[in-house]
Amino acid sequence: MKRRHISVLATTLLCAAAPARAQQAQPDFPDGPGKRTFVAVCGGCHDITRVRAGYTAAGWNTIQAMMENMDAPVPPEEWPTVAAYLIKNFPERLRPPAAIIPGPVEATITLWDVPTRGSRPHDPLAARDGAIWWSGQLANKLGRLDPKTGTIREYTLKTPRTAPHGLVEDKDGNVWFTGNFAGLIGKLDPRTGLVTEYKMPDPNARDPHTLVFDHDGILWFTVQQANLVGRLDPKTGDIKLVAPPTPKARPYGMAVNSKGVVYFVEFGANKVASIDGKTLEIKEYPLPHPGTRPRRIAIGPDDLVWYTDFARGFLGRLDPNSGEVTEWQSPSGPKSAPYGIVYTKGALWYNESFAKPNTIVRFDPKAEKFQTWAIPDGGDIVRNMAVTPDGNPVTANSLTNQVGLIEVK
Repeated sequence: MKRRHISVLATTLLCAAAPARAQQAQPDFPDGPGKRTFVAVCGGCHDITRVRAGYTAAGWNTIQAMMENMDAPVPPEEWPTVAAYLIKNFPERLRPPAAIIPGPVEATITLWDVPTRGSRPHDPLAARDGAIWWSGQLANKLGRLDPKTGTIREYTLKTPRTAPHGLVEDKDGNVWFTGNFAGLIGKLDPRTGLVTEYKMPDPNARDPHTLVFDHDGILWFTVQQANLVGRLDPKTGDIKLVAPPTPKARPYGMAVNSKGVVYFVEFGANKVASIDGKTLEIKEYPLPHPGTRPRRIAIGPDDLVWYTDFARGFLGRLDPNSGEVTEWQSPSGPKSAPYGIVYTKGALWYNESFAKPNTIVRFDPKAEKFQTWAIPDGGDIVRNMAVTPDGNPVTANSLTNQVGLIEVK
């Protein structure tokens, strides 16, 4: 399998991902060929001022592939003109340089391209059989890679525009996923390719996000924009939904501690929370700085809760028993946008998603020291991470259309 790398891409520009709404007045954009189609089509379903963030030429070309996957109504012969307009007028914005810190640990990063262009691999899954799975959010597929042979297989999902997001494996080897655009939880049987769907009981719960199994085999998930946390019993298919006490909390990453307690972070607030498996009561833990926005979460063997502060560029640790919080500035600084995180081999491993190039960061909690590696050819963006049975982190690099394996020597 050929391994290659693409430079910085874009955040989601889902011109056709959501139902079209009445086109609103848009700010002025530079004149030129392609402007008219760009404003008319992309402005028909989302705020197109986000293009001012700017991306590389490779990034805009990948966004084109994403939009083609989502059936954006642009005639094929017009795409090159639209892409050229975006490349010329919205170049990549300034990004903080990556801080590369040497250290005692040896690790190698291997990346594989996923087959479908513009797939936008969102979350990875390290299966018990050694395979690496990913959710191809804008290709409506799940993918499976055998890292030993490079063999890849993609599974097309049952419902168009499901937009798979989070992934988790059950004890029988089935792969469960959140249907982020379709308001459902899905289960894929890799042996047959058959998909079973569980629709949300509340139509407002349109965007299931992250999911995790507790020790009893109950599936928990977040519903970010609807501000809900869900519980699904795989035996009955019964789903229960509950809202956190904080309005617009935006429940995001989830993890389970050694006692089976489910924790999640609230990306719309400066809080971490836990939920009782029986009563569904939610307890919130405020974080000291009001600007903190925790995005992903990991739990160590001592049940301390770790989080990435995406907004302020910190790695944080919460002791749920005392409420004590300790934070460390991420190596590449306040605008490094720490994101996907796992605990493995006695350390925290996470991604700095806005540093250039993106980095993989290791933090030793005993020594309180960082070590970093540049992701080959730039990376961009590791939204979540998982851990193989032998303890190696895996990644889905959503904006470079790749999955990765970090082998710790």
